[in-house]
Amino acid sequence: MTYDVAALRAQFPALSAGIAHFDGPGGTQTPRPVIEAIADALARPLSNRGRITPGERNAETIVTESRRALADLLGAEPAGIVFGRSATQLTYDVSRTLAKTWSPGDEVIVTRLDHDSNIRPWIQAAEQAGATVRWADFNPATGELGVEDIRAVLSERTRLVAVTAASNLIGTRPAITAISRTVHETGALLYVDGVHYTAHALVDVEQLGADFYVCSPYKFLGPHHGVLAARPELLESLHPDKLLPSTDAVPERFELGTLPYEFLAGTRAAVDFLAGLDTGATGTRRERLASAFAALEEHENVLRARIDKGLSALEQQVTVHSRAADRTPTLLLTFEGHSTADAYDFLAQRGVQAPAGSFYALEASRRLGLSDTGGLRVGLAPYNDTEDVDRLLEGLSDFLK
Repeated sequence: MTYDVAALRAQFPALSAGIAHFDGPGGTQTPRPVIEAIADALARPLSNRGRITPGERNAETIVTESRRALADLLGAEPAGIVFGRSATQLTYDVSRTLAKTWSPGDEVIVTRLDHDSNIRPWIQAAEQAGATVRWADFNPATGELGVEDIRAVLSERTRLVAVTAASNLIGTRPAITAISRTVHETGALLYVDGVHYTAHALVDVEQLGADFYVCSPYKFLGPHHGVLAARPELLESLHPDKLLPSTDAVPERFELGTLPYEFLAGTRAAVDFLAGLDTGATGTRRERLASAFAALEEHENVLRARIDKGLSALEQQVTVHSRAADRTPTLLLTFEGHSTADAYDFLAQRGVQAPAGSFYALEASRRLGLSDTGGLRVGLAPYNDTEDVDRLLEGLSDFLK
C-alpha cells in the first residue's frame, strides 16, 4: 500500500492556514477536487432533473452518478441510496415513517453510547405510537457495548434497535455484524448510525447486516448533507409523508423537495478522492476504496500510537476515556485540575484545533460521569501527519505545566 500524506495534504487549501486539525469527528476539511466539483456543477446549466434540456440532463447525471458512488462506498445498491439534508433529518424521517406501523406494547431499543440523533428521534416516535423505549447500556470502564448488552433488552416485542457503528465521543466500534444477527433473530429491524464509522473503515452494509445505515459526507471530506442506505425492497414497503405530485418511486419518495445537486457532485468527488488514497491501487472503484481504507487505517493507527505514547508521559494528569479494544482513532481526554474548555482555548491559540464538549453524545458523556461537559476530543483524519501530532502533544504538555 502507498499512502503519501504530504501529497494528500497539498490537496487541502484550508491546511495552508497552518492549523493542526484534530476536529475531524465534527467535520473534515475539504480537498480541492471536491471544491472544484461543486463549483463545476454550479457553473454548468443546472435545473430540475429531466432529459430534455442541458440543465435537466446535468442534474440527472449528477444524481445518478452520486448514487453509484455512495453505493460503492457503502457496499449498497444505488436504488437504495437516499439523500437528505443531514443524518439527523433522515433519521427523523425514517422514525416517523416506521412509527406508523408500531402499536402500544411494541418496543424500541436505543443505547447509551449513541449520538443523540440516533436516540431522540426514536424516543419521540415511540412516545407518539405508544411504544416502549428500552435502553442498552455500555460499560463506562471499558467503553464497550457488546452483543450481550443488546440481548439483555431484546424481546419478542422489539420492533427496532438503533445503535452506532462507532461512537463519535470515544470511538468505540461495537460488533455490528454480531448485533445484527441477534436483532434479526427476533424479527426486529436494525438502524445503524455510521456517521463516525464511515470516515475510518470500509463499509459493507450487507455484511454489517444493517437494515438502515446513515452517514454524513462532510465527515469524510465531502459537503454538508446526509445519506441513507437501505435495501430497495425495504424502502418499497415504507410510505413516508410526501407531497401529492412528488414521485412515489424509490428512493425518490424519501427525498423531499429538490436535491442539492452541487453538493451531490461534491460527494461523488469525495468518494473518488477517497478511492485514490492508496496511490498504487487499481481495479474498480469499490476495490480501490478497499485498498484506500486499508492504507488509511494503517496510517491513522500509526498516528494514534504516537498520541498514546505521548499521553502516557502525562498519565497522572490525563484520563483517556477511549478504551475499547476496537475503536476509531478518536480520543476523549480530561485533565486533573484543569478545564477541558481551557485546554481547547489554549491549543487553539497555538494553532491546534481539538474542541471540547459532549458533541451531542449526551447519554454517553453522562454515563462516563462527565455530565454534559464531556471532554477534549482528539480525532484523526486522512490529512493528519506526525508534525500535527507532535504539535498537539507539545501543546498539551505546556498547558498542563
